[in-house]
Amino acid sequence: MQIQPTSLAFTLLLGFLAAVPYSGIDINLPALAATGATLGASPSDVGLTMSAFMLSLAVAPLLYGPISDRIGRKPVVMAGVALFAIASLACAAADSLWMLLICRFVQGVGAASTTMTFAIIRDLFGETIARAKIASVVIAVNVVTVVAPSAGAALLAVGSWRLIYLTQAAAGSVLLLAVLLGFAETAKIGAAGRLRPSAVIADYRRVLTNPAALAFILVGAAGGATVFAYVTGSSLFFIGVVGLRPDQYGLIFSACSAAVMCGAFLDSRLGRRGIAPTTVLTIGLVLLFTVASALLAMTLAHWTPPALLAALLMAVALAFGLSMPNIMNATMQPLPDIAGAVGAAAGSIQMTSGAIASGLVATLFDGHSALSMTAVMAAASLLALLLYLLFARPAVRRLHPAPALTPAQ
Repeated sequence: MQIQPTSLAFTLLLGFLAAVPYSGIDINLPALAATGATLGASPSDVGLTMSAFMLSLAVAPLLYGPISDRIGRKPVVMAGVALFAIASLACAAADSLWMLLICRFVQGVGAASTTMTFAIIRDLFGETIARAKIASVVIAVNVVTVVAPSAGAALLAVGSWRLIYLTQAAAGSVLLLAVLLGFAETAKIGAAGRLRPSAVIADYRRVLTNPAALAFILVGAAGGATVFAYVTGSSLFFIGVVGLRPDQYGLIFSACSAAVMCGAFLDSRLGRRGIAPTTVLTIGLVLLFTVASALLAMTLAHWTPPALLAALLMAVALAFGLSMPNIMNATMQPLPDIAGAVGAAAGSIQMTSGAIASGLVATLFDGHSALSMTAVMAAASLLALLLYLLFARPAVRRLHPAPALTPAQ
């Protein structure tokens, strides 16, 4: 029995699919030390498994996008989720760090197929409804982000790190069954036989030369880099400098994830009230830059009360939740016939920019302040705002010019 696209069940399924890549990172965080102890590696070396997973998340969507435009979203998502489940089993059976690294990379390749979620939304819904659906998916992703680290710690307590991967395999199997039975194909599949390198390159050329799509992809990448900088830097600062316990820091992280959910929920409510997405996005990006700049100013002044810093990071998360549904929605609008390629390019570029931001924060961390985090956040948020004001918003106005006023008769 197929799930109706307008139903809550369909939205939840989209949300759980979109959350697969994030849960694949967060649920394993508590188990790095235990994994290293079993495999004879240090926690920092085991941390390379996260890098392998994220690398595949950045690369694999570039293959999935054009394929899904030609053979459909459903077979691509099903194949990817099946690969995720199988690779999770292989991770659970790994007996060396190198084997785990390889299996984690393959697991990420499978998880990357779920980035087609936004293309599915673009296939099915018009701009206004798509905005609300994307906001709901963002909320679902952040619910999983809040729960995943605690779930990982609980599984580690009752079993071992291998149980975490077995649980991921089980979750992947359930999602595979749900997609098989509940999803209908959503893509408007073009002429057969077009899956040639030249055709794929032509698709990505269209994406990267479309002013609106490229501008919003870059806005999303810069906004995402702001959040990746916070994720990396907040852990270094609150645990390494302030001296909070991991469980205490977890409360801050959960509060920020809840703030993202609140921002996405607020955006969906404003959309129902007829507030234009450009208005909400402008407010979100201005708030993101303002708060990030305040954080940088506080750091430069050597005044960083932990409670105030945590509150401002929640404001950053709220601004991100307000902005991201509108960014993704605007990204997917201009090229509906190759929505898979658009979504793939957006996801890949955002993941790459996030990895660069995280690397900068970790590399520049001085061991006694939040300067590397706040500096990267301020720079990335400024870039996001400028890209939107100078390129993305004018591109939207060219696509949807205001109606000409006629003189009164």
